[in-house]
Amino acid sequence: MRESTALDEMICFQLYAASRAMTAVYRPLLDPHGLTYPQYLVLRVLWHDGPTTVRDLGRTLRLDSGTLSPLLKRLEAQGLLTRARGADDERTVLVALTETGVRLRDEIGDLTPALLCSVNLTVDELHQLHHLLIRARG
Repeated sequence: MRESTALDEMICFQLYAASRAMTAVYRPLLDPHGLTYPQYLVLRVLWHDGPTTVRDLGRTLRLDSGTLSPLLKRLEAQGLLTRARGADDERTVLVALTETGVRLRDEIGDLTPALLCSVNLTVDELHQLHHLLIRARG
């Protein structure tokens, strides 16, 4: 039997390890589409909210522009979204899905069933965990 390490006692490590495990669940579902998990999150926001600004997308995803801009550039190169300068304010960049990006929603828009099949938690436990994580995030 393996002894417990100091890491096993750290909540931050458990959150980190759980996050990596969750991301790994999505990898085989996203790889055929040439997507990373962060790119999938961008698409999820756009599928749900529709066109938005880079600033609002960054706030929603809690990503800075240095991280978000390369994600958007790759998604644009894949033909999944467009970026355009605002007509009223050129500092504003609007992000919108292309037809290809919209169609992709039918294939991978909701991967929740895959998640449910890969974790050893009930639906109620997942809801409770979700609630606790939101509270912990503040």
